[in-house]
Amino acid sequence: MLNRKERNRVKIKKVSERNRLSVFKSNNHIYAQLIDDKNGKTIASSSSLEKSIKEKKLNRKEIAEIVGKEIAKKIISKGIDKVAFDRGKYKYHGLVKILADAARVEGLNF
Repeated sequence: MLNRKERNRVKIKKVSERNRLSVFKSNNHIYAQLIDDKNGKTIASSSSLEKSIKEKKLNRKEIAEIVGKEIAKKIISKGIDKVAFDRGKYKYHGLVKILADAARVEGLNF
């Protein structure tokens, strides 16, 4: 039996031809990256470890929102506006939902 992460990825890759916006969160940080599965390359990435975000003393929810907006700006500047959202092994709530909503507000479609 496949675990949640594997079920998610199989469905995303099978159904969608779009690039994949993958989210990972650790106990301290949150990361987002746009992955081109055909070429196996990362197109854009953003995380809470970036200097501009790390310098601000914010709580985790505010950081997730900023990371979502930053990754959306980077992706749109590359000329991509439609992506497939890959939440990985996480439920779609909390920090993952905040990041996704912030990316949608900036103009990403998924």
